[in-house]
Amino acid sequence: MDLKKIFGAVLTLLGIGGLVYTAILFANGSGTTKMMMVYGILGTIFFFAGVGLIRNTKSEA
Repeated sequence: MDLKKIFGAVLTLLGIGGLVYTAILFANGSGTTKMMMVYGILGTIFFFAGVGLIRNTKSEA
């Protein structure tokens, strides 16, 4: 497995974690709007960057 694909998978998992954490804060009503926006935007950026890195990396096999 290529190093770029591993890094893409890590970014994707971090993005999913950020989005899930944002959803939990939103559901509980315990987070401020600013905090939820920061976690949500960072989670979205990480998720799409990771997915894009996985999709655009060519296999060498």
